Amino acid sequence: MAGGKETTRQRMINIMYLVLLAMLALNVSDTILDAFKNINDSLDTSKNNVNTSINQLFSAFENSKLKEEPARAQPIYDKAKQAQKAADDLNNYIESIKKEFTQAGDGIDSETGDLVNRSNQDIAQNIMINQKKADELKKRINATREKLISLLDKDDRANVSFSLEAKDPARKRKGNWQETYFGEGTPLTAAMTILTKLQTDTKNAEAEVVRKLFGNMDKAQVNLDQFAAVAVAPTSYVIQGQPYTAEVFLTASDSRSTPDITVNGNKLSIKDGKGTYSGGTGSVGQFTWVGTVRVRQTDGQVKEYKTQPQTYQVAKPSASVSSTKLNVIYAGIANPFTVSAAGFPLESIRASISGGSMSGGNGNYNVNVPGSMVGQEVSINVSASNAGKTVSLGSQKFRVKAIPAPVAKVGGRAGGDVASVQLKSETEIEADLDDFPFDVKFKIQRYKLTIIKPRSDAVTIAGSGGSFAGAVKGAINSITPGTRVFFEDIVSVGPDGRQRILPSLAFSVK
Repeated sequence: MAGGKETTRQRMINIMYLVLLAMLALNVSDTILDAFKNINDSLDTSKNNVNTSINQLFSAFENSKLKEEPARAQPIYDKAKQAQKAADDLNNYIESIKKEFTQAGDGIDSETGDLVNRSNQDIAQNIMINQKKADELKKRINATREKLISLLDKDDRANVSFSLEAKDPARKRKGNWQETYFGEGTPLTAAMTILTKLQTDTKNAEAEVVRKLFGNMDKAQVNLDQFAAVAVAPTSYVIQGQPYTAEVFLTASDSRSTPDITVNGNKLSIKDGKGTYSGGTGSVGQFTWVGTVRVRQTDGQVKEYKTQPQTYQVAKPSASVSSTKLNVIYAGIANPFTVSAAGFPLESIRASISGGSMSGGNGNYNVNVPGSMVGQEVSINVSASNAGKTVSLGSQKFRVKAIPAPVAKVGGRAGGDVASVQLKSETEIEADLDDFPFDVKFKIQRYKLTIIKPRSDAVTIAGSGGSFAGAVKGAINSITPGTRVFFEDIVSVGPDGRQRILPSLAFSVK
C-alpha cells in the first residue's frame, strides 16, 4: 500500500481496508465472547448445585437434630437461617443488576442464548461505574462477608476459606475493585459473568457457614483419644463362587469415660470401653439382637447410639451319611426328604425336582414321581437365599424305582392247609407288601377261583375286586374237607397305577 503509483480507485480500497482493521481492533472476537458465555453457564450450574446442597442441609437438620434435641439445636438453626438471609439479600441485589444488564443489552439472543449486545463495552461501565452501582455492590459484598463470619464461633472464624470479598488490587495502578471488574473496555457478557461468579461465591460462603454451624451439634461431645482398626464381615461362611465382603474402618473412643452398653436391655460388663456379648445357643433357630451404647458427652448430656439389628443362626450338630448305591425314589407314593445346608437357615432353603413334584418347606419335603418315570433318573436341586441373592447349593441324582410287588393272602395265609371253617369265614383276598418302609396299599382287581372237591370236576369262577361275593362266596361256603382251593391269575394295582400279576394261592381244606 505504500510504494508505487496508485490509481484513485486503489487508494480508496486501501483507505477502506485501514478503516476495517481499525474496526476489528475495537471489537472483541466471538470466540472470546462465547468463552465468557460458557463460563457464565458453568458458574450458574455450580451456584444451583450449591443451593440444592444447602437446602438438603437444612432439611436434614430439621428432620433430625431439631426434633431430637430442640433446646440445643434451635440457637444453631437460628444462626443458620440468618446466614441464609444475608446470602439471599446479596444474591437478590446482584440479580437486580443482571436484569438491568439484560434490559440495556436488548434482551437475550435466541440463537446464542447470550445478550444481544453482548460485545458492548459501554453498558457495564455506565451502570456500574458512572451510576455508582459497583460502589454499592462492593459495600454489600464486604458487609455480607462480615455478617457471615460473625455468626461463627471464634475458632471457626479463623478457618473460613470462602472467597466472597471485594478487595482493591495490591497494585494501585490497576485501579480499584470497581474499575478492575467493570471499568472501561469490559464487554457486557464479561460483566454478566462476573456477577454470576459473585453469586456463586455468595452461595459457597453460605454453604461453608451453614456446614460449620450445623457441625457444632456434634463438636466436642466425646473426647476421642483411642483409635482402633476394625473389620466386620456379615458372615464367615461363604459359598464357593460368592464374594467375601467385609467393612474395614477406624473406631474411636474416650479412654476416660465408661459407656453404658446393653444388649436387648441386659447390661454388659465393660473393659477398655468395650462390652462383650455372649448370645445363647441352647436352642435351635435364628436369633436377633440390638446393642445400645449410652455415652455422657462433655456438655453433660447422655447420647444414645444403637447398632443395626444383628442375627446369628444356631443349628444342631449334624453329619451327612448316605449310600450312593441306594439313592432311590419310589414312584407313585410320597417319599419324605429332609434338606438342609450348613450356614443357611432352613427357611431360606429351597428344593426342586427335575421330574415329578416336591411339596413342603423349612427342610421337610415330600417327593412324588409318576409311575411313567420308573427306570429313569431325576435330580433334586437345592438353593438358598444369601444377601438377597439366590445361591445354588448343588443337586443330587436319584433313581426312580417301582414299588415291589405284594403277596396275595387270604386270612393272612399265602396257601397251605386250612380248616374249612376258617376258609369259609374269610371275606376277601388281600395284597400285602411285607418288609417295605412305606405304608402302601394295593388293590385286587380280579382273580380266578378254582375249587376241586373229592370225586368231582373242577369248578372255576372269575372274581372281580378283592371281596368274596356272589358265586365266589357261594362256592367257598360249599367246600368240604378234602377240597382243593386255588386262587390264580391274581391281578393287583398299586398307587403308581402299575398292574401286577401275583403268585397263585393253593389251599388244602381239612
